[in-house]
Amino acid sequence: MKPFRLMLTDHLVVSYKLHEKMDLYSPRRATKEELLEFHSQDYMDFLQSVTPELASKLGEDKLAQFNIGDDCPIFDGMYDYSSIYAGASLDASRKLISGMSDIAINWSGGLHHAKKFEPSGFCYVNDIVLAILNLLRVHPRVMYIDIDLHHGDGVQEAFYTTDRVMTVSFHKFNGEFFPGTGSIDETGIGSGKNFAVNVPLKDGIDDDSYTYLFKSVMEPLITKFQPTCIVQQCGADSLGYDRLGCFNLNIRAHGECVKFVKSFGIPMLVLGGGGYTPRNVSRLWCYETSVLNDVTLESKLPQDIPSYDWFGPDYSLHPQLEGRLDNKNSKKYLESVKQEILEQLRFINYAPSVQMQQIPPDISGLTEEEEELIKELNEESDEKRLIQEEKDNARIGEMLTS
Repeated sequence: MKPFRLMLTDHLVVSYKLHEKMDLYSPRRATKEELLEFHSQDYMDFLQSVTPELASKLGEDKLAQFNIGDDCPIFDGMYDYSSIYAGASLDASRKLISGMSDIAINWSGGLHHAKKFEPSGFCYVNDIVLAILNLLRVHPRVMYIDIDLHHGDGVQEAFYTTDRVMTVSFHKFNGEFFPGTGSIDETGIGSGKNFAVNVPLKDGIDDDSYTYLFKSVMEPLITKFQPTCIVQQCGADSLGYDRLGCFNLNIRAHGECVKFVKSFGIPMLVLGGGGYTPRNVSRLWCYETSVLNDVTLESKLPQDIPSYDWFGPDYSLHPQLEGRLDNKNSKKYLESVKQEILEQLRFINYAPSVQMQQIPPDISGLTEEEEELIKELNEESDEKRLIQEEKDNARIGEMLTS
């Protein structure tokens, strides 16, 4: 998760002049009180106080208590770094709540593995969960979509028992690949039963297979759940030739998934995530920035990029990234995954409605405008959901029998 890849992304975005198409905001550090909206007091106290020097003096038991190890090392400035990317995601969610933006982007966010009591997989603070909790103050239903190589376990775990958040994760799964979760059988419990959706994939999936399955699954899910806001995590380690990856996706295919979600016209919070080949991570996030702004970019990179030499030898926005691995995802397997998810969807009988008193309070409280927006969203939801429920069930039934 090195910041260098964000610097490269910034270089590309500015060189393509995409920054002129957007409103830009400086990140604000999340306060400790904001971080405690999800994370535990003990963990935040530890994260705020620990340093590499102190960690070397702590016993193994203390470090193990907070899952400190090879994939979650202690480094200087760790708490500041975490509070900055979390603050950016929180502020992005507030831009959506206030209506200042229809789409908000934070490429430094999307750290989906962090848990309530500990870090995991290079993720120390779960900015996604914090942002969704904030969105739930106003939005009756939030959908979370994860197209990282790895399962979005931290987000799924946080909302596993609620029907107000539907989590959808596309990821490699074989029971052993990190984080080891994400089976298609993990569907939620209690009120959240069937609101966790997992799309387990095998090595080498290519552009056509991935985009076909993504659209086939997401269209009925969005139609049935009727989210009033969507959070999409765009981890770049699902690209071909990623240092830690095992898929064959090109940049356009990954971006096509973002474009498809955008086509529904629902407010979006778009976040980064994994990605361990910096030049391809930055290419992807620059391209997806253009997709979100409806801007077509030249494939040949501008020569005035400060880091131009990093993008050789092709100097293209769209290098060929497919073909390194055989596609282990047969058509039969993909169809079986699709059918099982559509079957799961049949058990969701309605888009949940939320009463005013059920909306979590924010630290700073609700403004009058936000109170009014809550009321409007719930009234609109109640009118639409009953009308559409019967149509949706009939449509999904047709898809299952076709």
